[in-house]
Amino acid sequence: MPRSNRRQNILEVLARELETKPGSRITTAALAAAVGVSEAALYRHFASKAQMFEALIAFAEESVFGLFNQVMREQKDTRVRCQHLCLVLLGFAERNPGIARILTGDILVGEHARLRARVQQFFARVETQFRQVMRERNLAEPGAADAEWVQAGAVLLTALVGGRIGQFVRSEFTDAPSRDFDAQWQVLSNGLFAAGDANG
Repeated sequence: MPRSNRRQNILEVLARELETKPGSRITTAALAAAVGVSEAALYRHFASKAQMFEALIAFAEESVFGLFNQVMREQKDTRVRCQHLCLVLLGFAERNPGIARILTGDILVGEHARLRARVQQFFARVETQFRQVMRERNLAEPGAADAEWVQAGAVLLTALVGGRIGQFVRSEFTDAPSRDFDAQWQVLSNGLFAAGDANG
């Protein structure tokens, strides 16, 4: 198997192992057995397990932020943009339960600190994207909201998606992140954007 294909295969198996064994640590020995190669063969493609996790985080970044850019191109209304950004991240987690474990830090306890920093950076980028959307509303509609509302809204929306992904992982993938999201969004957005208008 070509090197690139083997790397991809290892990552796919790792993601599947993370999904099918919730709450369990994945050792390189177990991963090698699942892939059907020796541990030495794994290390020919990845220098460490941390590097494998980093590759999955990079996949999450590429997928999620690529779709974020698409939302920003296609949607112009602030409320709709925020809703769609939430759905992008929740949908990604729902389709990739194994990677959701990484994004919650569930599987990173005892792993290299740089992995936790990478996940923190991921959610910092998510928050920055929400902040950009809400700040643009402020610029487009002078007096629509103040800086405090922009910051509070970005933090709240990031907490919403992070919290739903956390519930998904804690439920061992039975409580889908998108479940009842429309109703949740209605309640949250009505309060959030009413507050933004009131602050204007």
